[in-house]
Amino acid sequence: MSNKKKEIIRTIKFVLFSASAGIIQIVSFTLLTEFSGLSYWPCYLISLVLSVLYNFTINRKFTFHSAANVPIAMLKVFIYYLIFTPLSTIGGNFLVESLGWNDYLVEILSMLLNFITEFLFTRFVVYGKQVDNDKKYIEKEAQRAKKKEA
Repeated sequence: MSNKKKEIIRTIKFVLFSASAGIIQIVSFTLLTEFSGLSYWPCYLISLVLSVLYNFTINRKFTFHSAANVPIAMLKVFIYYLIFTPLSTIGGNFLVESLGWNDYLVEILSMLLNFITEFLFTRFVVYGKQVDNDKKYIEKEAQRAKKKEA
């Protein structure tokens, strides 16, 4: 399979898994917003953490097929979120609490910004050249190639 085709498939997988992470984030955000009595920022922060944990785990295995050192990969993602989280939390809280923007609009805008920047960061910084190097993935691709030749 060509590199271009692999990257297109990888991007599609990331979109789909991120959409499922987005569902986790919006459902948890909605439950917290509607039933906890918390202000915007703790609802956003809790829902973001739940989404990130899920998204990292699922994309590492199924999108990037990476055997990269997990603690190092997690540290890189943590560093990304050290920057993204305060900016999006403080910015989102300002938009909601000071400017009166709708909570859900701000949540969706934050999720879209997170999706785009996280994909680029994960693909090129977290995994870089360490994609498609998981042993099980390599074995599966070798079996697929043998079947194609037969």
